[in-house]
Amino acid sequence: MVNALEVPADKLIKAVAEKLKKEYGDTVKPPAWAFYAKTGVHKEKPPEDPDWWYVRAASILRKLYKSGEPIGIESFRTIYGGRQNRGSAPEHFRKGSGSVARKILQQLEKAGLVVKVPRKGRTLTAAGRSLLDKTAKEVFQETVKEVPSLKRYE
Repeated sequence: MVNALEVPADKLIKAVAEKLKKEYGDTVKPPAWAFYAKTGVHKEKPPEDPDWWYVRAASILRKLYKSGEPIGIESFRTIYGGRQNRGSAPEHFRKGSGSVARKILQQLEKAGLVVKVPRKGRTLTAAGRSLLDKTAKEVFQETVKEVPSLKRYE
C-alpha cells in the first residue's frame, strides 16, 4: 500500500489542496484578509496563487503526517519562515505568519482532520491520515500512467 511519503510531495499537495477545496470547502476556506496578507515578514508581496490557502493547508497536513508527533504553531512559523532581504545589510531568518498557520489548523480541526493535543500542538486524526493515504494512492496511479516502469512498486 502506498502512503503519503512515497509519492512526489508537490503532486500530493496539489491533489490534497483540490480535495480540501471541493470536499471541505464549507469549513476550510480563506478568510477575507487572506488575499491581501503576506505569509510572513520576510515576504515583500502576498501570494499570487488564488488557491494558496488550500495549498498551505495541504502542506500542513503533509507535515503533520510526516512528523507523526504533535506540532505547534511556533514550529510551523519556523517551517514556513525564510530569509528577509534587508537591502545592503546581511539577510536574517524571519519566522512565517502565525495567524495563517493558526487559522488553517483551526479550520482543519473543525473539519475533523486534525486534533489538538494539550500543551504539545496538533496531530492528525484517522480521517486526516486516511485522506492523505487515499490521495497518495490516486497520485501514485496517475504517476504510473506517466511512467509505466513504476508499476512494479504497487
